[in-house]
Amino acid sequence: MYDMKAFYEAASVQDAVRLRLEHPQAQIIAGGTDVLVQMREGKRAGVELISIYGIDELRGVTLDGDESIRIGSLTSFSHITRDPIIQKYINVLGQAVDMVGGPQIRNAGTIGGNTCNGVTSADSASTLFAWDAVIELTGERGVRRLPIQDFYLGAGRVDIRPDEIQTAILIPKASYTNCFGHYIKYAMRNAMDIATTGCSVNVVLSEDRKSIARARIGYGVAGPIPMRAPSAEAAVQGKPLTPETLDAFAAGALEDIHPRDSWRASKAFREHIAGEMARRCLAESIKLAGGVIA
Repeated sequence: MYDMKAFYEAASVQDAVRLRLEHPQAQIIAGGTDVLVQMREGKRAGVELISIYGIDELRGVTLDGDESIRIGSLTSFSHITRDPIIQKYINVLGQAVDMVGGPQIRNAGTIGGNTCNGVTSADSASTLFAWDAVIELTGERGVRRLPIQDFYLGAGRVDIRPDEIQTAILIPKASYTNCFGHYIKYAMRNAMDIATTGCSVNVVLSEDRKSIARARIGYGVAGPIPMRAPSAEAAVQGKPLTPETLDAFAAGALEDIHPRDSWRASKAFREHIAGEMARRCLAESIKLAGGVIA
């Protein structure tokens, strides 16, 4: 059923790094919800696998010394959804990953695997982009951290060096403080389907809750990789909570995205729903932040 050349099981992060160096052609496997399906389809015949699933230090959500939220790369989707730190500070991420597949997939699938695949449709990706996530990679020369937008190099490609594994995803304190967000996934079916388009927005309101101090928006399937829409963010900076501000946000988003035609949806349809999703996500984020659109 699964045609593989060899299977190696890492006992620690450093052991995984060693195995990466000794077997440069090997594929990292965590939850296996993507890799095993591809193997069963015959797409990875004769592959070598390095399993990191047994490295428990890569699981869980904690607050670092600088109060960044640290999400271990082997943390499952279901764990993220239920975690009290996530629920308190960045509940939208828990809601987003709760839309991945079915319960079995969410119990086995990991946030690290979801991002390391490099696909634009990953349900976690647009929210992580919108919250300025930082990717932590550990290799022979130590720890390397880079903004998530620099981690994605192109469709299906990410910046992981031959000796590295992804060890965590970090959300800086400045990114989540007084910040409220909402995610919308549009798919052809309501259950267990890849996103046709995904949109994640978060907002920080002014002290009097009458205007937008900061808004951020991330998209999935609006280009070859997940992406931000800086024109939308700039269009509403300091603006009052009005329907016109929502319209400006939606219009700004359409200046930046680059959807394509596919069998799932046309470019024109993706552009249409992307603008509407931006408007609705911003309105809901404002509501969650205690603002009133008037």
